[in-house]
Amino acid sequence: MQRIDHPLLSPSLTTGRSICSFHYGQPGQGEKVYIQASLHADELPGMLTAWHLKQRLAALEAEGRIAGEIVLVPVANPIGLDQNLNGVALGRFELGSGQNFNRHYPAFARQLFDKLREQLGPDAAANTRLVREHLRSMVAAIEPASELASQRKTLMLLACDADVVLDLHCDLDAALHLYTGTPLWPQCEPLARYLGAAATLLAEDSGDNPFDEACSQLWWQLRDLVQGAGLDAAIDMACLSVTVELRGQADVSHELAAGDADRLLAFLTHRGILRGEAPPLPALAYPATPLAGSESLLAPHAGVVHYYVPPGTLVESGQHLADVIDPINDRVTALRAHRAGMLYATDSRHYATAGQWLAKVASAEAFKTGKLLSA
Repeated sequence: MQRIDHPLLSPSLTTGRSICSFHYGQPGQGEKVYIQASLHADELPGMLTAWHLKQRLAALEAEGRIAGEIVLVPVANPIGLDQNLNGVALGRFELGSGQNFNRHYPAFARQLFDKLREQLGPDAAANTRLVREHLRSMVAAIEPASELASQRKTLMLLACDADVVLDLHCDLDAALHLYTGTPLWPQCEPLARYLGAAATLLAEDSGDNPFDEACSQLWWQLRDLVQGAGLDAAIDMACLSVTVELRGQADVSHELAAGDADRLLAFLTHRGILRGEAPPLPALAYPATPLAGSESLLAPHAGVVHYYVPPGTLVESGQHLADVIDPINDRVTALRAHRAGMLYATDSRHYATAGQWLAKVASAEAFKTGKLLSA
């Protein structure tokens, strides 16, 4: 194992932060896996899972079982981890800019296509190597103008040439679920099975370029650009990038983290990155559905919220999920599902303001357009 500290651009005199990455296996000897945790710094289940992964990966490396390269970043957001106001962690948005830490990563598909279109050919593996070489150079050439931009560059430089990217997050109160690119579902399905994902939400462009899409989206965009230009060039979906939502913010325990680490390693064994026999694939808990089919149910007015149905429950259209109770005017409004599907997340707060999202249901019907992710 090798530890590397990556200094970030200092935002002020006499201050400085860094990102620590841990490297296992041998670069170039097989597939590369990149795993990071807590990019939203107040989402801590992944950080504990990453610590359990560190212990297991050290043992696996000593046993000679790593057949590729694994890069682990247990704390992906040192900026957000240091943002606390009156004891409340504010890890989703950078206070200086108001920007979401998991948005606005660089997109290079068009630049890569314009630069490489004459060099791309029918050998998909050769094209992958060529694209990765130039992609690394483009990311390395970024000149960040802020600490946040330098953090984004550091994470992208660690991940941009990986075959597998796993970005460990969580929701407010949720069943374990995944976000990934629509073209990646065949590669992602074994991960969904091993993790027992209650839902997997698929999109080609969810909006604002989150980290997972910045790593994987360029491959299907390149494919589309090649096809649109009529070129005889093969483009693989060369990066399986997945946002793994490890339940809710309060689900931080050794039992859950150790189990999640074991299941992630089972997937890596199934993929051949770890030597050994993978456990049998479990049944798929729930089919993948379009992110455009995820319905966010909103509070019709302010009030105290009572939930009847926990995340991870299949619900029917019209099913009563929660009540919003106005204790001043004795108004009680039932919140009902508009579509059948999987209730995969609810708000953990039990007071709602008007218009606040309270529940998310994954349905098979794609009915939304535009930006698909919340702020």
